[in-house]
This record gives sequence, C-alpha cells and structure tokens, in this order.
Amino acid sequence: MCGRYAASARPDELVEAFDVDEDHTGDPARSILKNPQSPPAGEPDWNMAPSKQAPVVLTRAPRPVDGEPDADAPTRQLRLLTWGLVPAWAKDVKMGLRMTNARAESVLGKGAFAKAALSRRCIVPADGWYEWQASPTAVDAKGKPRKQPFFIHRADREKVGFAGLYEFWRDRDRPDGDPDAWLTTFTIITTAADPGMDRIHDRQPLVLEPDQWERWLDPAEKDPDYVQGVLDFARPGRFEAYPIGRGVGATANNGAHLLDPAPREELVGVLDPMTGEVIGS
Repeated sequence: MCGRYAASARPDELVEAFDVDEDHTGDPARSILKNPQSPPAGEPDWNMAPSKQAPVVLTRAPRPVDGEPDADAPTRQLRLLTWGLVPAWAKDVKMGLRMTNARAESVLGKGAFAKAALSRRCIVPADGWYEWQASPTAVDAKGKPRKQPFFIHRADREKVGFAGLYEFWRDRDRPDGDPDAWLTTFTIITTAADPGMDRIHDRQPLVLEPDQWERWLDPAEKDPDYVQGVLDFARPGRFEAYPIGRGVGATANNGAHLLDPAPREELVGVLDPMTGEVIGS
C-alpha cells in the first residue's frame, strides 16, 4: 500500500522535473477537508496524506468553447487533485477514503478504476514514500509486533513518479456554474514490493521511469495491452530505505526533519531491508 509520502518540491521545480507545459496549481480547486490544508496545497509537504490536495501531472486537451471542438493538441499539466479517487458514479465523496490505492494486478478489471486506466492516467510526483515495518522480534505495549517507519526513495536521488489514475466527480447538490460542483481526485497504483523492500512491506507504489511518462499520460492511448504492460512493470534495485523517527505517524507533524534517519540506538527489532540484519533485537 501507499498511505503516506513526501512531496517537498515546489510547482516550479515540478514543472522542470516533469517537463510540464502548463502550471495550473494556482487555479481554484475544491477541497474536501473540513479545516484548511496544512501546509497549504501546492506548498512543500513532507507528510502527504489521503484527502489532501497534491500536485499531479496529467495530459489533457483544452475544453471545447461554445460546443466547438478545439484543434489544440493536449498539453502536459500540473494540477492540484484530491488524494482518494471518487468514481463519477459515487453518491458522495466518502468513497475516496477507500480508493487511495489501486492494485496493479486488478486495475483493468475493477469498475472503479477500469475506465480511468484507459483514458485518465496521471503521474504523482514525490520525494519518496513512507512504510511501516512490523518487527519480526519486538512487540509493543499491547503485545503486537512493533512497527517501525521507513522512508523509501530512489537510490539516484531523482524525483519519484508514481503511476496514478484520476477521475472527475460531479456534486449533484450544487448548481451549474458553482466552482465547487466538480471534484477531481486521484489514486496511486501499487504493485508487489521489490526484493529487499519486501522486508518492510509486501506492497509498494508503481514507480515509472521518465521514458514511460509520455505514453502513460497520453489520453489517446487506450490499448489495454499497453496499459497492462505498464502495470506489470518492475525494475528491482532502484530504491533504498532507512528507518526514521516515529513522528511521521501523526499527520499533523510536518517538515524536512521527518526524513532524518532514526538513531541506531533507538531501533528495536528492526529488520534492515538491505542486509536482512535484525537491529536492536
């Protein structure tokens, strides 16, 4: 699964890193949060969580004007979307809380994801993601396996591009012309964890390489065989991971310090994903 990630880049950095044509992160976009997002949407966020708005890269054609088709080519855009996919047919936005991830093995066969997989694919930029490892030797105060948070990132320190899907949802309780009548949401596709990373968790986000971005984002590419080929993509050895402090567990906590390695003396029953060594047993 992927339930938390770090996204510290500013929009101008993402425009360059992901070869974006148009930055729309300043456009009004509906939020489903009861309280203002902190940090504000579009600002560096080291603890991105479901229901927040996050920068997402997608390719779309311009909207038709007065019913006339537009001849302009699709453009690669950076937009703020809400994490947690709400299908067009959903009765309310609550479904998004159950749709933060989509399993690569079943995306094309799931009603909530199948149409988006063929025409509404996106890339979710990140520094890396967090995952919690259940200790093989240590237990917590309740007698359950002690959980240690890890930060996982590309070994080459480049930005991560998660494969994702996005969807539009129309709030039928709002009138035409209401800027909050439409909500745009996304989900992150997950796949089986790489060898080594599976010592932390058995799932990980599907991370695309830059040479895959253009075709993956192309809304005209609707070949299910192509999509399935990308869903099956794996290239072990791209990622590194290290244990971090437990503060990341609270979504209210934020800041670059969340990525600081945990001191070795604080580790208890932690399995090193790179070596298989149990630390602090």
